Amino acid sequence: MAAALVYVEDPADELSQQAVVMAGALGDEVQAVAIDGAGGTAFAPAVLAQTLVELAAARGASAVVAPGSERGNEILARVAAKLDLPMAANCVSVTVGEPTTVTRVRWGGSLLEQAEVHGAPLLMTSAAHAVAAAPIAALETVPVTASTSELDRAVRVIEQIPTASAGVSLTDADVVVSGGRGVGSAEGFSIIEELAELLGGAVGCSRAVTSAGWRPHTDQVGQTGTKVSPEIYIACGISGATQHMAGCKGAKRLLAINPDGEASIFAGADYAVIGDLHEVVPAISAEIRKARAS
Repeated sequence: MAAALVYVEDPADELSQQAVVMAGALGDEVQAVAIDGAGGTAFAPAVLAQTLVELAAARGASAVVAPGSERGNEILARVAAKLDLPMAANCVSVTVGEPTTVTRVRWGGSLLEQAEVHGAPLLMTSAAHAVAAAPIAALETVPVTASTSELDRAVRVIEQIPTASAGVSLTDADVVVSGGRGVGSAEGFSIIEELAELLGGAVGCSRAVTSAGWRPHTDQVGQTGTKVSPEIYIACGISGATQHMAGCKGAKRLLAINPDGEASIFAGADYAVIGDLHEVVPAISAEIRKARAS
């Protein structure tokens, strides 16, 4: 039986775990691999891609699957270029056949596309929240291939500078309170921060906010920011542009606060408050304090 080869970034990473589960839908033996010693760096995409190319050939892999992260998509795109094959990114389901059919997320999560993928091996990445994650039962660590060239090693990570942050991170938070253009200013985020602190959550924002310089890019939720999956996402003064919704669609519940009853964010909201956030948010904070004091 041919193997479905899965590149795993980190066995504890939910998206890598989802990629392994997705590969199981192909009906083949699933081989999860991590690559050790990528040119002595944490991330060298061409080195990793060449290693996967040679590993897939040596094992007769019928498919190569990777997590649909920025790095996973980049590595598999390089594999596709080396093999002159198509690659389906951010897939949520796959049906084996002649040809194989995949359903994948497009346009920042605003639509699903069904596509036929021709060529072997099948190359695909798994979209976030596509399937339920499961612990990786067996992970094999393989060395970097000996045939990587100097050119392959030219692009690599030489240093990682951690972002200074305090409190709960966006990716780990069970509650995220986000502000948009409607907050009005950097100072206006004080009420957003207050509510987030009361709920033990993190503060997020829209792209319009980072573009205005009110919050750092690390706080941005969206297609070009951080993708979050909290128990509840509280959107304050956010219109609901496709780019932003792509970042918060993993939330279990969405509470939207906006004075415009026609705002597009209400279409995806579980709870809606039509009102001025500068009045609504402090009122919520006051009620939380009152409930905790009683």
